[in-house]
Formats: sequence, C-alpha cells, structure tokens
Amino acid sequence: MQTIGLVGGMSWESSAAYYKALNLGVAQRLGGLSSAKVVLSSLDFAELTTLQAQERWDEVAAVLVAAAEGLERAGADVLLLCTTTFHRVADEVAAAVDVPLLHLADVVAEACLARKVSEVGFLGTTFTMERSFFTDRLADDGLTVHVPATEHHAELNRIIYEELVHGRVEDSSRRFVVDLISQLWDAGAGGVVLGCTELELLVRQADSELPVFPSTTLHVEAALDRALG
Repeated sequence: MQTIGLVGGMSWESSAAYYKALNLGVAQRLGGLSSAKVVLSSLDFAELTTLQAQERWDEVAAVLVAAAEGLERAGADVLLLCTTTFHRVADEVAAAVDVPLLHLADVVAEACLARKVSEVGFLGTTFTMERSFFTDRLADDGLTVHVPATEHHAELNRIIYEELVHGRVEDSSRRFVVDLISQLWDAGAGGVVLGCTELELLVRQADSELPVFPSTTLHVEAALDRALG
C-alpha cells in the first residue's frame, strides 16, 4: 500500500471527510483491520482565505508548496489537495515535488466522461465559479461546463462558508441547491459536479434527478486506486 499525502485544513471539515473516506475505502477493499496509510498537513484556513481575498497567490502557493514538500519528505507517494478553491495553485504545487499530484479536475472529468456525460453543471464557491482556473481544466479534459446564474453565487458561497464549513446542514439550503441543479438541467447539463467538498454534506444522489458527481468521493477513489494498485 502506498502512502497518500493530504494537503488539508481548507476547511478541516473537508480534511476530515477525506480522512474518513480513505479509511472506509481501504477497509472495504481489503477487509479485516486494514486502514489507509496517510500523512496530513493541516493548514490554517483563515490565513489562506485572507491571502486569497488579497489576491496574494504567490504566498498561497508558497504555503501549499511547503506543505506538499513536507508530505513528500514524510513518505507520501501521491498527493491530494483537499480543496477545490486552492487548486488555483495546483500547477505550482505539482512542479515543486517529485511525487504525482492527483488534480481534482482531471479526476472529475474522467468520471463524467466514463458515464458518457460531457455537459455538466458546476457548483462551488464563488471564487471557483467565477474564475476559470478549474472550469477551464474541466473543459480542457473534454467537458462543457455550466455554472449557476451570477445572482445565485453569493447565497451558495454563504451556505458553504457560514454553514457547511462549520458542520451545519440546513434543509433550506438543501432546497436552494437542489433548485440550482434543476436550473442547470434546464441549461443543458447532463450531470452536476459538486465542486466543493462541503457540498457533499448537503446534497446526495437521492436529492437530484441528474447524475451527481461528488468531487471528494471521486478524488478519494482515484487515490485509493493509485495507492492500492
């Protein structure tokens, strides 16, 4: 079994979801007392969001690169960034280490295309919906991407940062997101990508008539495929 390195803390709820899913996945695949070999570098979310708001991306990259280098020294064979928003500096992180970084967009696109879904809706933070670094990567991998209308971005962002990152799951917020999924369906999407780890706390396949592609779950499965060969 290879060791999986997690660059986490963005938020810690996201990192906890990754850690739990990796261990459940290993137990399911190997049985017995098997658990995942993981090293985790958990960063200060407040520091990084402040740097993000100030567009100080060189400093964000430096923090994530240092974490990734530390994980490599600790024995990680493959790296995951436990975040969508901070994939904004994924290329810089990947270039700084000698072990592979599993880019979340590549993993998601592969899963969508495997199910013959080439046109998707994308839900995430305002930053990832309004900047093109992540959706462009999905497009480069062969997907046509729709995002919700701009007037809905602030409310979705509020749900993520004021509720879900604190572990709060509200029925009213679920109804809001399910309505967004319906609007994306009307726009032509054949599936919906939950492009933020915390959204998986809120929305399940049972909530949507469209195929749901939970990015964290897919990221974990790809990591396990790599780690377990």
